[in-house]
Amino acid sequence: MGSSSIITALALLLLAFDGCTHTGMHGTFREHTPKGGIAPTKVLAVYEPWFGHPQHINVGYSSQDPVILRKQITEAKKLGISGFVVDWYGDREPFIDKAYALLQQEAAQQNFSVAMMYDETRDETEAATDDALTAFDSFHDKYLTSGVAGSQAYLMYDNRPVIFIFPKANHTDWSRVRAEVNKWSSPPLLIFEYRKTPYESAFDGFYAWVNPGNQGWAPDGSHWGGDYLRAFYKTMQAKYPDKIPVGAAWAGFDDRKASWSLGRYMSQRCGQTLTDTMRISREYYPADDPIPFLLIATWNDYEEGTAIERGSAKCDGAADPKVGG
Repeated sequence: MGSSSIITALALLLLAFDGCTHTGMHGTFREHTPKGGIAPTKVLAVYEPWFGHPQHINVGYSSQDPVILRKQITEAKKLGISGFVVDWYGDREPFIDKAYALLQQEAAQQNFSVAMMYDETRDETEAATDDALTAFDSFHDKYLTSGVAGSQAYLMYDNRPVIFIFPKANHTDWSRVRAEVNKWSSPPLLIFEYRKTPYESAFDGFYAWVNPGNQGWAPDGSHWGGDYLRAFYKTMQAKYPDKIPVGAAWAGFDDRKASWSLGRYMSQRCGQTLTDTMRISREYYPADDPIPFLLIATWNDYEEGTAIERGSAKCDGAADPKVGG
């Protein structure tokens, strides 16, 4: 996910592109989202709530504008997205915390769901664990307690709140966090990114994330991650049948103009990357046994070129959809 320091050239590059409409994207979502079974797949999208903050690029709106939040939820619902998974840092990022509060309140008015994705601190083990414990307790009291504004919009599964975790330095002792949150009246389901971790038993599920696959990042962006996704689904079915699988789909990736760039690029392939990544989940979870959740990465991370908010890139070589319009 994006750094707090973004170079002006990135904003200028993104402003130069004319993204396509959502027409083709609507078709992709309709065709590749499993709808059968007793509990149809819920399509979620990762939401970045930091726009409007001076340390991030100007995308033409503020994540603290209720009118914008209302419009974003409306547009997401048109695509069949039923909830946003929102990056959240606790007290480390007050701007993001306020944006989350406004989004949850708006979601409650539109029959839409929100869930927190806790961004792990890079502190050493003791400090990282303390930060997580404090953040989770704070989130529970501010956003999950009955009677809190918008709390009815929070994403639930089997009558338990779903919390996603985005790992950073892997210094948090998640066994300690698990033990503490188990004391909640409704213990949360903790969903961790699919990767090696010594804390498997602390998590209730794993989610897939943007990944080019075994061959790594290709200069021409041609490695779009099909082998990674297939490995994820096979592993979830064979090794973790008792854990919640959260599939993933993405339109592409591009951090080459960012100040933190690692030179990573995945072509959108005129919308085919999104189509293919959505389709693969159905190879393993057919309509009569759909995957519980499919996570779109992302709704609006323009800084890493994964946003679908304004459509897919056109087929004229433009790397990203328009940001400023």
